[in-house]
Parts: sequence; structure tokens; C-alpha cells
Amino acid sequence: MLNTRAHMASYDDFYEALISAHQGLSTDESHAMNARLVLLLANHIGNLGVIREALRIARGRPEASETVSKAGVAAITPVVPSHAPG
Repeated sequence: MLNTRAHMASYDDFYEALISAHQGLSTDESHAMNARLVLLLANHIGNLGVIREALRIARGRPEASETVSKAGVAAITPVVPSHAPG
């Protein structure tokens, strides 16, 4: 089960570190860094059920049984992996 309670000592420090990590990166580099960060943290969690729950909540779907019409969902621009040919 995903822990959604406040758990971090300092959210401000985390936010500052996250923003600082993005400074100087292009938009594409920033997206790629976010993708790598998500994969690293998902690996650290290591539980697909918890990861799916986090993805669902982050997407804005708090209920597992909730369905969303594709017509009502804004398009998402995929991020090209940094190793893919440009």
C-alpha cells in the first residue's frame, strides 16, 4: 500500500534540491532527468502494486475502479528516451 501521509522531514529542502537539479538543463534534458528519476525511485520501491497505485493517484484517479473516457483526457506528449536516435 502506498504511503500518502506526510513522511519527509523537510519538503521545502526536497523541492529546492529537485529544482536545483534541473537548473541549466534544456526542456528535453529536464524531461529525461525526470524519467530517470522516476525509474530510479520505482526500482527503489520495487513493488509493482505500489507503483501502479502511485501512478494512478498522480494521474488524478484516486479510485482504482474509476475509468476515464479518452475524450476527456488531455493528450500527453511522450518523452523520447535519451538513447533513442533523434
